[in-house]
Amino acid sequence: MSSLIGRLSPQARNAPESGIVEIFNEGWGRDDLIPLWAGEGDLPTPDFIVEAAKASLDRGETFYTYQRGIPPLREALAVYHEGLYGKPFSPERFLVTGSGMQAIQLAVQAVCRSGGEMIVPTPAWPNITAAIEIHGARAVSVPMRETEDGWQLDLEDVEAAITPRTRALFLNSPCNPTGWVADKALLTAFLDLARRHGLWIVADEIYALFHYGEGDRAPSFYDIAEEDDQIVFVNSMSKNWAMTGWRVGWISAPAALGQVFENLIQYSTSGVPSFSQWGAVAALTSGETFLKDQVARARGGRDCVVNGLRAINRVRVLPPQGAFYLFFSVDGVSDTRRFALDLVNQTGVGLAPGTAFGAGGEQYLRLCFARNHAHLEEAMRRINAWLPEI
Repeated sequence: MSSLIGRLSPQARNAPESGIVEIFNEGWGRDDLIPLWAGEGDLPTPDFIVEAAKASLDRGETFYTYQRGIPPLREALAVYHEGLYGKPFSPERFLVTGSGMQAIQLAVQAVCRSGGEMIVPTPAWPNITAAIEIHGARAVSVPMRETEDGWQLDLEDVEAAITPRTRALFLNSPCNPTGWVADKALLTAFLDLARRHGLWIVADEIYALFHYGEGDRAPSFYDIAEEDDQIVFVNSMSKNWAMTGWRVGWISAPAALGQVFENLIQYSTSGVPSFSQWGAVAALTSGETFLKDQVARARGGRDCVVNGLRAINRVRVLPPQGAFYLFFSVDGVSDTRRFALDLVNQTGVGLAPGTAFGAGGEQYLRLCFARNHAHLEEAMRRINAWLPEI
């Protein structure tokens, strides 16, 4: 078997195992499991979205469809963005993908050639780096710094990492896993840096509405960018509307790039099922109340886990500014992978180890708080009872 693996491409052979999935596999199936390792809530997709997908199936919409996405969904995305950012958007900017993960993969393929480099501030969701390196490019980490005021990205570090091979910068704000949010001044400086060096930006703003500062959303490149700036936005239906299993995402890019991305979609998945897209239309057009409830629930979950862990003397906690994760450290714990494995085996609480999130994350653990508050409180109780024993 090893000889067969040796005959595969280096990119396939070297694709990393997920440090998050390792904990998932270790704990899955326990009766007492409280799974806080993954980036999803515990609410099923609401009925109004499910019914829209069922109606599409009842209409017999099980055939090939538009590679860029059905027109009603692209129109709904344009209207959704107009409401969120207060300016007009053309449906021609939007292309529907088979998940946010595929949106990232296609963006990387489009802007970063094999052998090129893409700069990624870390800690970061591990799939970002994997998507870059499976493509044959190199992900260059720029570790962020934790301060008493929260995580910070130093643009001097980003600029110092730029080489003749650099093709693009990746920025995820609000950030998974740290909860860091880039303010408008930093986004402006980041865009200026990209313009000066002729670099693309891949902007992951999937958690824009999970924002705990002023305003109804986090600052965005949409607030400052020109229509033809070299920015590709990647996003997903997964988080806002409890649709993680539907695998529907989107790319937003200058309309001139539409045919390029349509071609990439054609030669990867050949499009997204119509019935899934009609569910997404319902989410965008009728999901405002559900969305507000989701954000309020996450805010309450944030308060629950911050207060619960702050009561434990060994735990260092900084309240996240956005997203729905708490990234915290435990005094005396240097091997967070081993800690997470022992924790799920001995208590049934599943956390993601910081080792999964790249440079700068090794000493931390990630907890998803977009969950039932009673389960979060029980998780805090179990961790509090278990820590003195290790």
